[in-house]
Amino acid sequence: MKFISDPLKSFIKLETASSIILFLVSIFAIIWANSSYGYLYEEIWYKKFTIGFINTDFHLSKSLILWINDGLMAIFFFVIGLEVKREILAGELTTLRKASLPIFAAIGGMAFPILIFFFLNKGKVGMEGWGVPMATDIAFTLGILKLLGKRVPLGVKIFLTAFAIVDDIGAVLVIAIFYSANIQWDLIGYAMILFAGVSFLSYKKVYSQYLFFIIGFIVWLLFLKSGVHPTIAGILMAFSIPIHRKVNVSEYLSTVKKQLSIFRENEATSSQLLSNDQIHAIDVIESCSEKVHSPLQNLEHTLHGWVSYLIMPIFALANAGVIISFKGLEGATHLVFNIAAALVLGNTIGIFLMSYIAVKLKFADLPESVNFKQLLGAGMLGGLGFTMSLFIANLAYEEESLVKAAKMGIIIGSLIAGLLGYLVLRSTLKEPKLT
Repeated sequence: MKFISDPLKSFIKLETASSIILFLVSIFAIIWANSSYGYLYEEIWYKKFTIGFINTDFHLSKSLILWINDGLMAIFFFVIGLEVKREILAGELTTLRKASLPIFAAIGGMAFPILIFFFLNKGKVGMEGWGVPMATDIAFTLGILKLLGKRVPLGVKIFLTAFAIVDDIGAVLVIAIFYSANIQWDLIGYAMILFAGVSFLSYKKVYSQYLFFIIGFIVWLLFLKSGVHPTIAGILMAFSIPIHRKVNVSEYLSTVKKQLSIFRENEATSSQLLSNDQIHAIDVIESCSEKVHSPLQNLEHTLHGWVSYLIMPIFALANAGVIISFKGLEGATHLVFNIAAALVLGNTIGIFLMSYIAVKLKFADLPESVNFKQLLGAGMLGGLGFTMSLFIANLAYEEESLVKAAKMGIIIGSLIAGLLGYLVLRSTLKEPKLT
């Protein structure tokens, strides 16, 4: 259990810390957009940037916000793909029994918000945004749990994390199937051939990060031109990264001990310089250290900080700056309330109800030290959509008024869900014992 929970604990710790930055950046974006300098906010994000040779066919020209949403977010989705693969192969989703509760919760957390949105929005404009309220932002939910301190059982954190990962899989499928248009299947075919090639190499335990980067960029470009959102390329390429290690732990320990003994036995040439044998010992240890890391875990560890502390805050800065006003929302005001209600009610009812049914029918077990009241609070936190919801809103709507209304609904719904979840969990959790 230790080897399974340790990577997940590291993930939870990193996401919890990044939520503070994400929250501050989001607040800053909203204040900026609603200030007298709001016009600069619009100008900056919609300014065109070109990469390549301008007067030829070999260039890409996009607004800054699209470079962020199509480019940087592909890295975000790549890391999600790495997390999903890790959890399926060596984590909380390895067996059906372990994965069943998060799967049932995620089904409820996707289906009920969609159903409530359809019910509330029936016959009104904006129906294409049905996918907006189905997403959960794991960084913010774990950040709220952090406010509750050590009272929160690890089981609640693991449940929320595993549920959010399954929820991300559902969101990715929705984006790929329903929010992609005018698909050029020939380009998708070329991309899948390249993906199959690197996957085969991975299966044969052949891996080169440089080859992967080049092929990954080409696959991203093919998806970008195909009509399928290019972030899907990030998920796909993540699944081609091998999880095997070239050196196991026992071999690593043996090698390190041997080299350290050599290092100690040889005297340095001076107080400032090492001997040749000591340098060689360090080289062997460094080489062995690289091989004891699986490529998947190494990439996830390397990229997770960049995603959590840089890419997600940049995305929030570019997308959260909605003007808090109903002016200019003629015909779209209902969307604000419908999305907010679907986020809060849909996730609360869906996550709790499906989890309750799964446990009562003995398809799943409650996490250790977790009761149904705490599960209800966790379900409420599931309504905190934010990052993924904002992302889907940008794909679903083209009219500015609909995008603005959707973003307002996401912000309002996420705030309500976060507050309710915090209050319910706070009332059900015991104060930590003083030691």
